[in-house]
Amino acid sequence: MTTMAEVTATAPASSAATGAAEVRRHELAAFLRHRREHISPEQVGLPRGRRRRTPGLRREEVAHLSAVGVTWYTWLEQARDIQVSVQVLDALARTLLLDPSERGHLFQLAGAVDPTPATTCPSITPAIQRVLEQLEPIPACVQNSRYDILAYNRTYGLLLCDLDAVPAEDRNCLVLSYTHEPWRSSIVHLEQTQRLMAARFRATMAGHLGEPAWKMLLQRLRTESPEFCEAWDRHEVGAHRGKRKEFLNRYVGRVAVDHTDMWLGPEAGPRMVTYVPADEESKERLERLHAIALERTPVNHAPRG
Repeated sequence: MTTMAEVTATAPASSAATGAAEVRRHELAAFLRHRREHISPEQVGLPRGRRRRTPGLRREEVAHLSAVGVTWYTWLEQARDIQVSVQVLDALARTLLLDPSERGHLFQLAGAVDPTPATTCPSITPAIQRVLEQLEPIPACVQNSRYDILAYNRTYGLLLCDLDAVPAEDRNCLVLSYTHEPWRSSIVHLEQTQRLMAARFRATMAGHLGEPAWKMLLQRLRTESPEFCEAWDRHEVGAHRGKRKEFLNRYVGRVAVDHTDMWLGPEAGPRMVTYVPADEESKERLERLHAIALERTPVNHAPRG
């Protein structure tokens, strides 16, 4: 049985926690309003119209672009005591064009952990980055089991598209293969590659079903790509294995390579992916691509978290 002394002792702590949560909700509401009011319709692909009186975006527009209910988003800006999932926070961060610092602030105010923070990945040590550089002109990168590209060398950065120009949060091979046209057009056997990646992703995700980052990636792919939905609904599973691949590079033409995975830890962890030229012509073309990359880009240091 709880005594009066215990009630008295715990009440201030409970009151302080409630007060802190309320302060965070009001800060979150103010932050969302400020960001919404400072984004023009043109920045998110919407027409301005003649009768627009609201500075920036309307609440309805933010809700629509983030795929959430208007009433629910209004409550969020009114500092109502409602639960906010990491999937919704991720959608709001994208809609409001938040930079990495602002995104981190959003998640902190919401009392949530960002599953895809834009910070340096601890798996990418200076030694691993040097290995990537020393492998050139062989294209190489480090990926995690979710297909996020954690680091890459210069040649890889120009192999399928200009990877440096892709926002860090979009540097994911699955996302790029299903939604990014320059990357897609560089893959000679695109449909086969997409199905294989979806099958590998399904097999690996079985061990991460409750993790927000995995669920967010799956939701994003299902929302943005009918092709992914079709492949996903086949319920195919597959394992990682080396294979011959062909790319059509915009600078040097067709390149045939042998894909190899080198695991940097347990098999569910990060791996180094290398593309060794499969013939002399591909070797020469990769050397030319490396020369072009040297002229265009600096060394890339662990772009993803």
